Amino acid sequence: MRNLIVLFACSLVMSVAGANEPPAAKQAVAAKPAAAASASASATAAAKEPSIKPVLGKPAVAEKSAKADRAKEDEAELDLSERIAVRLAEMRATQAARAANAAKAQKIAEAKKREAAIIAATPPPPPPPARGTHWTYDGESGPGNWSKINVDWGKCSTGTRQSPIDLRDGIKVDLEQITFDYHQSSFREVDNGHTIMVTVGGGNFITVNNQTYELQQFHFHRPSEEKIAGKGTEMVMHLVHKSAEGKLAVVAVLLERGKAHPLMQTVWNNLPLEKLESVSPTVVLDLMEALPARRDYFTFMGSLSEPPCTEGVLYIVMKQTMQASPAQMALFSRLYPFNARPVQPTNGRVVKESN
Repeated sequence: MRNLIVLFACSLVMSVAGANEPPAAKQAVAAKPAAAASASASATAAAKEPSIKPVLGKPAVAEKSAKADRAKEDEAELDLSERIAVRLAEMRATQAARAANAAKAQKIAEAKKREAAIIAATPPPPPPPARGTHWTYDGESGPGNWSKINVDWGKCSTGTRQSPIDLRDGIKVDLEQITFDYHQSSFREVDNGHTIMVTVGGGNFITVNNQTYELQQFHFHRPSEEKIAGKGTEMVMHLVHKSAEGKLAVVAVLLERGKAHPLMQTVWNNLPLEKLESVSPTVVLDLMEALPARRDYFTFMGSLSEPPCTEGVLYIVMKQTMQASPAQMALFSRLYPFNARPVQPTNGRVVKESN
């Protein structure tokens, strides 16, 4: 641009100078055949004329104006350069910030990817051990799932001496008679949500195999849990005993329909009104009424037939059944139509039977 301005200024000076030349000079220029002396004289005369002086001053003004314009241009170019430099610096800073953010984002993404890979490669922690307490005789919380409800109930699925079993092919031998030392007793009764359980006072014992066990409680199942040669009964009473060493012995008395059962009627007469509510009647139980007249029995080693399915329990199943009236059985069936565990594998257990 500076060069264009200079060219424009020079052109202007030249045009102004040409326009102000006198006619004599023009004629001297046009008349080339004139003598050199005459041309020199004309030029001298023209130089002495006062009208030439303003023409000689205009190039200086133009040059001064051009210098001012150049100074302005220089200043404008400097300002533009500074603004361009500032803008370039801003763009570089923005670009650098974007690059830094992109690098940071990439590092974060790579870190997350590594973390995800580590998590994927790491096996999940084991679930917390089950510590449930609710169980039933059917459905999701039934016998097939007892061991899943609570880790302490593992024997319900892994045990090899589980109860009940189907009593068949027993070894017939002369089993010693069981000594029942039962008396009239006070009792406490509760509907525990699984059965009607009756806890009795102390002082009631059985002796078998030179081992004495004290009666703790008895309860009922419908239908009977134990079977004899594949056949069960409508109900069964389990009388649970414990030795001084903590060993358990269960006497099972199978119940069929027939005449009224005196001990069962006393229990039914004092049923609590609410589940888990315990009552302690003023009447007493004659525990000998729980036993059949004949004392022949089957015996085997089994377990509790409900959680936690503890093994090492001595079972004594009376061969003679007892009777309960249809009304007595119907009353229990209203409360518990089904509360029996299915029979379990014998796993080669020895079952002995009285001759």
